[in-house]
Amino acid sequence: MPFTDRVVTARARELLQLILLPGLGSVRASGLLDEFGGSADRVLGASHAAWCAVHGIGRVTSEKARAGIPGVLGLVEEELDRMESAGVRGIAIGDPGYPSLLEELPDAPRLLFFRGSFGPSDGEPTRDAYPVAIVGSRRCTQYGIEQAERFAGVLGRSGLTIVSGGARGIDTASHRGALRSGGRTVVVQGCGLGRAYPPENSDLFERIVSDGAGAIVSELPMLTVAQGKHFPARNRIISGLSLGVIVIEAGRKSGALITAGMAVESHGREVMVLPGRVDSESIAGSLGLLKRGCGAMVTEPGDVLEILEAPARFAHAGTHGDRYADPAAEPGLGAGLMSQNEDAEAVLRAIAAAGIGGGSLDGLHRATGLEVSRLRTAMTLLEISGRVKRVSGLFVLAK
Repeated sequence: MPFTDRVVTARARELLQLILLPGLGSVRASGLLDEFGGSADRVLGASHAAWCAVHGIGRVTSEKARAGIPGVLGLVEEELDRMESAGVRGIAIGDPGYPSLLEELPDAPRLLFFRGSFGPSDGEPTRDAYPVAIVGSRRCTQYGIEQAERFAGVLGRSGLTIVSGGARGIDTASHRGALRSGGRTVVVQGCGLGRAYPPENSDLFERIVSDGAGAIVSELPMLTVAQGKHFPARNRIISGLSLGVIVIEAGRKSGALITAGMAVESHGREVMVLPGRVDSESIAGSLGLLKRGCGAMVTEPGDVLEILEAPARFAHAGTHGDRYADPAAEPGLGAGLMSQNEDAEAVLRAIAAAGIGGGSLDGLHRATGLEVSRLRTAMTLLEISGRVKRVSGLFVLAK
């Protein structure tokens, strides 16, 4: 098997031919694909006049891009070499393993590049099934850093995957909080994966990959440098990958507000906002979201689990994109995120069987047969959702 078959799927390799054409990029490539029935071969075989008729292309772009067609296969091979050297793989929309939450969006990237472990695996079919984004300002306060780490740590330990942009400030604190808790995290970069931005986070990104704790993701070719124009598009991926977006601390001009706006207006995602001092400029954007009713106020990680309960149910059932279609169906969907967690249900049964005095961690371990790490995750979920409480070192059902 050629090494390229291991680096990208056949569909992804075809898309590379378009994305690497001079001056085209992923957005215009997507427009051409939409116009020509989703086939890169049909795009490349179309006439100059047909290209010019596509919205967003025009004469200059068409001439520049088409001039590169004769040499594009060589560019593809060079890109694949870079990808293999860096441990990067590519996945196209429609391929098995492409994130289902992202795929349901009309502006989903046609091609994603990633390093690390991304999405479900044969041994862990529900890995990354419940992602939540945590975003905020680069110039944040110590309060913001502490809260980002707290929320990411508890939610990560509870089995949610923490998604953020890898930037300075709140993003970095969120990724670190997830790692410290033994959770998973996904970094969505505004540059190609042949680079690290910001450069001081390269060690953090390497740790995520080497520990098997998540992935670094981008829709941009390997050597693309970080530029301001890339970040709004990056933010749509952060929102699209996630069941909801938590805004920890955002000033009036924070890019986190763009992510929150996309989440609530374009993607139908839940937006949650952590409050702060009303006289602090660092929180002015967050407070603005709350004033306009664009997000729900959260003060504890348990609030997040409660808000994400319904979206998680639909995601588990594979119907997330239809969750607003039939409100009457909502009451019959069961107990939500917790009911989908078989480990948690096993723990609840074991605690009930232990009687009024409750059960110890060792006793629950023996009764359920769960690995200790899975047992602790289930216990965390149950505690922060208020279904179980700890009394004198024993776990009892909350009333």
